Amino acid sequence: MFGMSEHLLCSASVNMMEEEHVPNDPSAAEVPVPTRGLKEPSDRGPQASRASRASRWRFWATAYTLLILLTGTNLPTPLYRGYEAKFGFSPFVVTLIFAVYVAALIPSLLVAGPLSDAIGRRRVLLPAIALAALGSLGFALATGTGWLFAARILQGLAVGAASGALTAALSELEPSGSRRKAALVSTVASVGGLGLGPVLAGLLAQYAPAPDVVPFVVEIVLLIPAAIAVMRMPATRQGARWRPRRPQIPRRMRAVFVTSGTANFAAFAVIGLFLTLIPAYVATLTNSTNLMLGGGTAALMLACSAIVQLLAYGRPAHLLQLIGLPVLALGLGLLVLVGASDSLALLLGATVLAGIGHGLVFLGGLTTVNNAAPDSSRAEVLSSFYVIVYTGVGLPVLGVGVLATAISLTTAVSWFAGIVAVLCLLVLVALSRTDRRALADPSN
Repeated sequence: MFGMSEHLLCSASVNMMEEEHVPNDPSAAEVPVPTRGLKEPSDRGPQASRASRASRWRFWATAYTLLILLTGTNLPTPLYRGYEAKFGFSPFVVTLIFAVYVAALIPSLLVAGPLSDAIGRRRVLLPAIALAALGSLGFALATGTGWLFAARILQGLAVGAASGALTAALSELEPSGSRRKAALVSTVASVGGLGLGPVLAGLLAQYAPAPDVVPFVVEIVLLIPAAIAVMRMPATRQGARWRPRRPQIPRRMRAVFVTSGTANFAAFAVIGLFLTLIPAYVATLTNSTNLMLGGGTAALMLACSAIVQLLAYGRPAHLLQLIGLPVLALGLGLLVLVGASDSLALLLGATVLAGIGHGLVFLGGLTTVNNAAPDSSRAEVLSSFYVIVYTGVGLPVLGVGVLATAISLTTAVSWFAGIVAVLCLLVLVALSRTDRRALADPSN
């Protein structure tokens, strides 16, 4: 998620950064050149066709790898309630398990992205896939709470290491050289993995034997083709000097960064809630033990976010945030009412609105920050933005977990929703007063 996956976050950065990536496989770049009055060799057409098919295969296989990695990190979402009963821990421990994933992901993100530029994609991605498989194995073998923490740390390291490299690889391997298409495929694969994980785990856990084991065995099997795809990637030698990224914000764009960053902190706090506590909340609300229901609710929120981003792509970034924040606040307001009415229909409505609001705020905020960032420090600015987003995913939900140990989970979720809704409205007021001319000027 975003896993906020990282991938949802990093996908847009490839389209935004100004650096040039060139595939090192000569055949991938080779295209037939039509000539007039000259007879081409008879095997020219078949060779070019095979090269084109190979190029397309590598591109889509890379997208598959991103999809499967993020699917695996979200498999535990509908299973946490079962772990609570099995190992005897509180909702607060669930939020801690989720938080250690984010704590491992952020430094991995800042270190591994530049590292893959220096030593090549494959040398970073193969260990990342191995870590993801070990994380799934840890969940499958879990006999206590410590196993869950260890498995989530491994998953966080894997996604942090792989996301930047995979997003860059998609840009490099897109057959026509279109970075916009590469970014779109990366976004769809990322959000698809975030949504597919809870649905797949809920389905297998509900209807297959060994619900705590089978989903993770399936993930390990699905990672095998991903490893093969990475091994067949063309070698890359970027020549960049490796160094960890040190996020910095230029003074002249700090106001823009604070407003858009705060808006996305709130939006991704809602993502964190839906990926950790909402499945248990749905089970409590409906008195149902069907794991598909909780996982499906989280997936619905992510699906709405992805769809609205695709539909709103290209619209003015400032306007997207101005629309998205009140929609997100309205969804959270409905979530507050759910605690008083115990209405599943109201919960689904809140889920849809929260997903739409999140998608608009994220797309608008990321675009705004990118437009305001100087070319010379674009990567550092975007890395800072990602750190804020992942902090939003992991930190606020810890507060909900603490509240849930003292009061009911339903009340804790209602308080969280109300506080974040107020924060959204405050940021909306700040954004409405922002100088739009400054936002539209890329030199800011």
